[in-house]
Amino acid sequence: MNEIAKDFAKANISKEEKLMLFYAQKLTKEPYSIKERDVEGLRKAGFSDRDIFDINQVVAYFNYVNRIADGLGVVLED
Repeated sequence: MNEIAKDFAKANISKEEKLMLFYAQKLTKEPYSIKERDVEGLRKAGFSDRDIFDINQVVAYFNYVNRIADGLGVVLED
């Protein structure tokens, strides 16, 4: 897990997992740049439409919660 947090692109995980994490990163950092080809890439990697919906929802939720916490000045515990 620590390996993924440091650099998922170099982590010992499947290419499908890396693709999912690249999508999650793009959705987090540049949501305006998501295109149909991004979703199609996930489909080609074997993710169902439900899987893609779930990935999108989890990423969006964590981004939402982090922005709420940041906006309120919440300090995280170590």
